[in-house]
Amino acid sequence: MSPSPSPTPRRVVVTGLGATTPVGGTAPATWDAVLAGRSGARPIPQEWVAEHELPVTFAAQIHTPPSEVMRKVEVRRNDPSGQYALLASREAWADAGSPEIEPERLGVAVGSGIGGVWTLLDQWENLRTRGPRRVFPLTVPMLMPNGPAAAVSLDLSARAGAHCPVSACASGAEGMGLAFSMIRSGRADMMVAGGTEAAIHPLPIAAFAAMTALSSRNDDPERASRPYDVDRDGFVMAEGAAVMVLEAEEHALARGARIYAELVGVGMSSDAYHITAGEPDGAGAARAMAEAVADADLSMGDIGHINAHATSTPVGDAAEARAIRRAFGDHADRIPVTATKSMTGHLLGAAGALEAVLTVQTLHQRQVPATINLDRQDPQIDLDVVTGAPRALPEGDLAAVNNSFGFGGVNVALAFRSRG
Repeated sequence: MSPSPSPTPRRVVVTGLGATTPVGGTAPATWDAVLAGRSGARPIPQEWVAEHELPVTFAAQIHTPPSEVMRKVEVRRNDPSGQYALLASREAWADAGSPEIEPERLGVAVGSGIGGVWTLLDQWENLRTRGPRRVFPLTVPMLMPNGPAAAVSLDLSARAGAHCPVSACASGAEGMGLAFSMIRSGRADMMVAGGTEAAIHPLPIAAFAAMTALSSRNDDPERASRPYDVDRDGFVMAEGAAVMVLEAEEHALARGARIYAELVGVGMSSDAYHITAGEPDGAGAARAMAEAVADADLSMGDIGHINAHATSTPVGDAAEARAIRRAFGDHADRIPVTATKSMTGHLLGAAGALEAVLTVQTLHQRQVPATINLDRQDPQIDLDVVTGAPRALPEGDLAAVNNSFGFGGVNVALAFRSRG
């Protein structure tokens, strides 16, 4: 029989990291690229860009195609979003030492903002042009947003739950928040948590471009994502997945696991303001940050780093800066902030998960990656943004906040603390 929920909150630690992104096929490769300030944005080579006369012709596509590292049958039976999730979760699980655990004590929480858009639209085209008999039998499990979470659960025999938060660009961060809650309450000992997205497809690109959310710097993709710069003009669409193994501290210590950092607090709020725009004064985002810090039993002065949502949109970046100032007050003057989307692009439902992985690496390696493409900082952004080169963090106990915001007014903040 599985243990009953813990009567007292348990501490939750990070013991495994995995990622497949536009700048690297693994979590370490991604970290190295981000620390070196390399952009993953490139012209899209596929013929459908010209065929559909797309107004935006570049994106940050996956660095390592799954077909190079997965079996053909796995590629065929999973939407790209599922393929990315499997790659990241397998890496994270191996990084955690592939531990032995009762399946009923292991869960999954892998979010996705859009789900299997490639499968949905490819099979619609099959139906339209070739008839119903040519629709692939696994279409539904491949297109449903929880397909990747289910695939990871099957792959790892995880039976404590297979969850998929769908909260736009906060999906991956919300998945980590759910995993945190499950471990802290005693419903699971380990969780494989994160996010995945594979939406570099003509329709999402055309749709985001129609709402003027994307950068239109077709002639200079690598410099298109420029958070906080006065000339920012939208985000760069990206794809990939990032996953963490989260674990009850006593469980990790009992098996001698390496611990990267501790997830100590989660804050969530909703703006109830606009379907796509956040509150201009950042009130909802500020509440999420304040809640994460309070949940961690920390003070605002304890926070030594912020990995910002910072997508490179004119309105969003300024609103987040106001939110940070609103939440942290004068403490914001001394907190080094970075915007890693300047390199990776915006992975939508996987963005929060990837930036959480990078936040953990920042604490573990004591290095804050620099924000690239920031030539002239917007005067509205009165923050200490790290530019030029990575900035060393001091030794000793450190805490950091990672922000993720999504369409629908969703705000999620995660608070992490270093381990020594």
